[in-house]
Amino acid sequence: MNNVTTQTLSCTGITKTYGKTEVLHGVDLTLEKGKIYGLIGRNGAGKTTLLSILTAQNPATSGSVVFDGAKVWENQEALDHICFSRELNPMTSLGQNSFKVKEYLRMAATYYPNWDNAYAERMVKEFGLDKKKRIAKLSKGMMSMVTIVVALASGADFTILDEPVAGLDVVMRERFYDLLLENYTETGRTFIVSTHIIEEAANVFEEVIIIKDGRLLMKENTEELVASFAHVSGKAEDVDAATAGLECYRAEKIGRSKAICVRTKPGDSIRKHTEKYDLDVEPMNLQKVFVALCGEEKQEAQFA
Repeated sequence: MNNVTTQTLSCTGITKTYGKTEVLHGVDLTLEKGKIYGLIGRNGAGKTTLLSILTAQNPATSGSVVFDGAKVWENQEALDHICFSRELNPMTSLGQNSFKVKEYLRMAATYYPNWDNAYAERMVKEFGLDKKKRIAKLSKGMMSMVTIVVALASGADFTILDEPVAGLDVVMRERFYDLLLENYTETGRTFIVSTHIIEEAANVFEEVIIIKDGRLLMKENTEELVASFAHVSGKAEDVDAATAGLECYRAEKIGRSKAICVRTKPGDSIRKHTEKYDLDVEPMNLQKVFVALCGEEKQEAQFA
């Protein structure tokens, strides 16, 4: 393996087909060492499928995944650097998930060579997890806590968490992001967090990856992406004149008024385009940007 400072996990031309349905379409993605990524997309966009392929838990139909230039599939040396902590299921193909929490953590400790047992024990105590309880008997929130313990204690250079805050209340969600930042600051590990609860995680994501309909829509710096968007509203003719030639999304028209989401290019400013007109220009957060990019386009409605 190369020096840790140059580590990358990347995929090239990844497609995945189930029967006659192709769910991933030629995805190219490179994840660099020492960043926190947010992976967002609508239900069915292919996020979990992509993550399972990146971590060799699911074979791609075509394409390749490499860690530091070495193929990940059936390569334990590469997999030792990668953790995929996904939602636990109370049921398995053989019936109830009968493993106790302590047994599940013991298996994780065996699998991950950089496992930090002292850290895991501290998290178990903080979360109030009963190690003698069986996975099948845990609440959804408790199962999420177990996946968080595994992810953070794994010590893996590239750690992927799929919906880690599912079932957690707002206090515990905040605590999770605090723990994530603490661990990231101390270790410099790479984290990829897939979540539907976008806005409360937005400040944690250095870069955001957006998957739409099985394709990589974008991978960009979160702050720069959000800053490039604005919501513009006012008289329809003024909105059209001010936004001509710009990327526009989700236009809504009511009578003579119009509202639209606009994206400017790097170095450009929406104010430069709108200053000559009497328009309302408002910033957008990551959640609104995501809806603009991936939401269903609304039909323009006109009312007398």
